[in-house]
Amino acid sequence: MMLQAQLHCLCLFTLYLTTGYGQEGKFSGPLKPMTFSIFEGQGPSQIIFQFKASPLAVTFKLTGETDDIFQIQPDGLLYHNKALDRETRAVHKLQVSALDADGNTVEGPVPITIEVKDINDNRPVFLQPKYEGSVRQNSRPGKPFMYVNATDLDDPATPNGQLIYQIIMQLPKVNNVMYFQINNKTGAISLTREGSQELDPLKNPSYKLVVSVEDMGGQNDHSFSDSTSVDIMVKENIWKAPEPVEIEENSTNPYPIKITQVQWNDPGALYSLVDKEKPSKFPFSINQEGVIYVTQPLDREEKDAYVFYAVAKDEHGKPLAFPLQIQVKVKDINDNPPTCPSAVTVLEVQENEQIGSSIGTLIAHDMDEENTINSVLGYRIVDQTPKVPRDGLFLVQSYSGTFQLAVQSLRKRDTPQYNLTVEVSDKDFKTLCFVQINIIDINDQIPIFEKPDYGNLTLPEDTAIGTVILTIQATDADEPHTGSSKILYRITQGDSEGRLEIETDPETNTGYVKVKKPLDFEAVAIHNIVFQAENPEPLVLGVQYNASSSATFRLIVTDVNEAPQFSQQVYQGKVSEDVAKGTKVGNVTAKDPEGLDISYSLRGDKRGWLKIDPVTGEIFSVAPLDREAESLYRVQVVATEVGGSSLSSMAQFHLTLMDVNDNPPRLAKEYTGLFFCHPPKVPESLIFEATDDDQQSFRGRHFTFSLGSESLQKDWEVSKINGTHASLSTKHTGFEERVYHIPVRINDGGRPPLEGTVSLPGIILAVVFFQIKKNKGQHNVESAQASEVKPLRN
Repeated sequence: MMLQAQLHCLCLFTLYLTTGYGQEGKFSGPLKPMTFSIFEGQGPSQIIFQFKASPLAVTFKLTGETDDIFQIQPDGLLYHNKALDRETRAVHKLQVSALDADGNTVEGPVPITIEVKDINDNRPVFLQPKYEGSVRQNSRPGKPFMYVNATDLDDPATPNGQLIYQIIMQLPKVNNVMYFQINNKTGAISLTREGSQELDPLKNPSYKLVVSVEDMGGQNDHSFSDSTSVDIMVKENIWKAPEPVEIEENSTNPYPIKITQVQWNDPGALYSLVDKEKPSKFPFSINQEGVIYVTQPLDREEKDAYVFYAVAKDEHGKPLAFPLQIQVKVKDINDNPPTCPSAVTVLEVQENEQIGSSIGTLIAHDMDEENTINSVLGYRIVDQTPKVPRDGLFLVQSYSGTFQLAVQSLRKRDTPQYNLTVEVSDKDFKTLCFVQINIIDINDQIPIFEKPDYGNLTLPEDTAIGTVILTIQATDADEPHTGSSKILYRITQGDSEGRLEIETDPETNTGYVKVKKPLDFEAVAIHNIVFQAENPEPLVLGVQYNASSSATFRLIVTDVNEAPQFSQQVYQGKVSEDVAKGTKVGNVTAKDPEGLDISYSLRGDKRGWLKIDPVTGEIFSVAPLDREAESLYRVQVVATEVGGSSLSSMAQFHLTLMDVNDNPPRLAKEYTGLFFCHPPKVPESLIFEATDDDQQSFRGRHFTFSLGSESLQKDWEVSKINGTHASLSTKHTGFEERVYHIPVRINDGGRPPLEGTVSLPGIILAVVFFQIKKNKGQHNVESAQASEVKPLRN
């Protein structure tokens, strides 16, 4: 028998296990159900796992969806001999059995699942090289009127298959304004707000867009893209608001009555009316041809105009465009008589008033429309009682309703009161109104204070607003309860800030002095007040107010100790996290109402980063700041008065820390290594990810990668994949069996740039197979023996 040994070696790629590892090592273990995740596109002859069975087993059998890609050696070494393609098959369902020397199953079959992980190896492709669509002018912005679609064979659950649409060109582009927009995820094209307002087929009947689609969510330098053209025709919009409608009130025509019509651009729209005021009675309707009706008589005096909206929706109930405003004006008819303002209108006239003097005005009302013939009113006196000393003492302006003395002055001793009957008429109706004219005494007496000086009054500055602090009294000898004897009080001196007010009792003319605004000892401690008493009616010629109509009063305000007051409740500061110790980061300001000195202190400085100058309120850093520990640092500032009652108040200080590049890059996770068998057949690679702890910019991270030593460049190579990922690869196959530690430099490109050096292990191990053949004519019996799959030590 001839023994022929053949050495076979299969290379082991970076392994991702989802169900755990065997007990004897990460890449070998007992025969049991397992799941492996493998990137598509990896080179052939890649080891997956070393299964071990009971001593009775001498070989292994592989069945299932192998696709001539997966094989298993008699010693249980599972591998694939071709590159995997997720788009051909995303999951391979395999079964592994352990057999004895007679071919009988001693273990299994057990299910083995191979999940093929996606890489970005397919570009997105639009379904059409050119798209055509149309849109109506004034269409609702944001409502899609067409779609573009692209497909990508990569996994849609990963960034590789996530597509982003973008409009990269619009022709023409009027005033550099985009009229169209696209949903970057669905490819739905709609109008912008400007496009809804500005599109006009008479100016530009057509537009051309260039639309791109990009995979990797558009966030990767190595993403694929495609583009297509979109031709859009602009059609005239017939969805327009109709002209305002005028309807005569209380019409006797049969209802409903057609008043106007609206029409959507295409058939099939569902029409409805909406009144934003939501009245209990809405007298309008619309049918599905867009015809709008009034359904009942309208009353202009109840409501003179209606504004509501016509809405067009699609079959799903979604609005097709902006609602149209419908304006209805109710036309007036003369259906209301004039009305009197009250049962009796009372006017007053002083005795001895001159002929032609105005006494007052009767203002009647008419519910019909203002400034039309239906509401023009005429006035006429039809009766005077009593007629002493004669009839016709008064006249009234025909259209204004203003009364005047007609023939002579009046005397109260003749009669204190006249009653007039006045006819008020419009073009169709007449109404009688009643006017009472009282003859009042002339204002020839001035108010006189009961005393000229009300002395001194001492009040604390915290006296409540509304408190009555003093009662004053003046009298007037004119006729009681008239404008000549009514007294109004005002402060003429000593209260420029308006902290006091005076209310008058209309029955007794008593004045009540009250606190209107807070008193302030620090502003004014003593108020020397001067009161003035006056009548609402003017004094007769030759009579003037004098010192008897004035009085004085001294208000003394006493101090009440008040806490310091900050100029604001929250103070803000912003500095870089790398500022030197002792840097000023902010300041606060407080004042004590009593003018006492203030001492500042901090509370809540849990990290001990800050100190405050107790005199100036300036805040300084006293320790290194760290944005990664706390980006917004909050403390409380206390202001305490020095001396007095030591009252204090509190404000907030918020310090925002701006990021600086002070954290070097590092590996995003621990990597167990890059495994090869010895001797390697082809160069292999390990993909790894980097990160750092600084604040990420809106552009994402952009690391650069390089070998940590020039001496390694003949054996190893580092290649950047994107801003966060790179691959470590061998450059040849002449490696010894041992563990290699490969230093890799990662630079973050920041300001200043920081660099970190990480170590990735590359492990070269041996797997040996012996093939034994017996003499010709005998049954072939194969056995295999392999070294345990463990890294060899240096």
